[in-house]
Amino acid sequence: MTARVLIVDDMLANLKLLEARLVAEYFEVRTANNGAAALELCEWDLPDVILLDVMMPGMDGFEVCRRLKSDVRTQHIPVVMVTALDSQNDLLKGLEAGADDFLTKPVDELALITRVKNLARLKLLTDEMFMRASTEEQMGFAAVMDGEVVGTGRSGRVLLVEDREAPALRMIEALKTDNDVVHLTDTARALLGAPDGNYDLLIVSLNLENADGLRLCSQLRSIDRTRHLPIMIVVEPDEEERLHRGLDMGVNDYIVRPVSTSELRARVRTQVKRKRYTDFLRSRLEQTVEMAVLDPLTALHNRRYLSSHLVTLFEESADRGRALSVLLIDVDHFKAINDTYGHDAGDDVLRELALRLRRNIRGIDLACRLGGEEFVVVLPDTRPDSAYLVGERLRQSIAAAPFVVGGRNRPVNVTASMGVAALEYDNDTPDLILKRADQALYCAKRDGRNRVISYAA
Repeated sequence: MTARVLIVDDMLANLKLLEARLVAEYFEVRTANNGAAALELCEWDLPDVILLDVMMPGMDGFEVCRRLKSDVRTQHIPVVMVTALDSQNDLLKGLEAGADDFLTKPVDELALITRVKNLARLKLLTDEMFMRASTEEQMGFAAVMDGEVVGTGRSGRVLLVEDREAPALRMIEALKTDNDVVHLTDTARALLGAPDGNYDLLIVSLNLENADGLRLCSQLRSIDRTRHLPIMIVVEPDEEERLHRGLDMGVNDYIVRPVSTSELRARVRTQVKRKRYTDFLRSRLEQTVEMAVLDPLTALHNRRYLSSHLVTLFEESADRGRALSVLLIDVDHFKAINDTYGHDAGDDVLRELALRLRRNIRGIDLACRLGGEEFVVVLPDTRPDSAYLVGERLRQSIAAAPFVVGGRNRPVNVTASMGVAALEYDNDTPDLILKRADQALYCAKRDGRNRVISYAA
């Protein structure tokens, strides 16, 4: 994979060294020699990952990180602090400023490449969801930053898998103030419980006495319902190889023993906050996909969905020699309804007609609003004579009882005309079937409305 990486360091030698290592792995690299220059670069060219030196003159790395994380445009860019400092206080200070990870100088090349790849992958996936869910104008950064959406990363639901009592109790004690912690000692139970537990984070020890923690991580990454669940692993200081294997399989974060309770809380907050953001994006994506195929007024499928799905149904029916019919429906004198009662009343009529359609067709039938007062129902495994009977049933359900419209609950008598056509000829196409249904509908209108006409060659 490739991604854009911004390296920020006031030492030219460090910049060149890190740049050479990343370019060799086909990353696209930008550099800045101070914090102000880095912030300026981010104004016009957003990177995917930022490697940020801590000790710089003027604005140090902590302050640069705080500013990046307080800006809605840059707050979700992963920041890796690169520092010669190795005290717990400095690490905690960086995490509280919003840093996602740390690398200690001199930087190990394997650690550098593995962590940058892992963070870049997460960032690119998030970006893809964001772009697919909505444009910037549709969603708005203010919506993304809504307190209920992102929050502080507290009140998370955490699953801890640790079979040694003392370390488990210590971590539970550190997290229980801000989180709901479920502790399991058995990886089999964790594998069964994680998909249905509505967890925000999984913490797994790699030093389980009776199981392989990495295998649990791998198994959960292969299950659809836990594929996006953040995972943090707990490792010993000398477990670099297993750590890198974990990061490579998609583990989100890690903490090294002996576990600092302050660091643990900070890392958990970061993961829970990110989980809620990605959940929000995923929800927006589902809504956007739904909006793309549903008519907002009637909640029936729209013309766009019909165009693609009718082709699929047609091809299946043609290939298997099965029947397929189409029913085209048009509300009679709809303009008069709008002119007499108002457009709001017209909308009420369309919504009620959609409800009556849904009540009188099968689950496998496809009801769509083509636009205006025109609807179509696609009837798989239905021959023209049966489709005519369906049309009659629909026509009667529309005409049988007045439609109640407007704030004053005014009853309006509504009727509809319908045209039926079917897959009948070797050279048929979806468009030809719809055209024949439209011709039949025209005949129904011409012959007095409130009737069903089947196409006859």
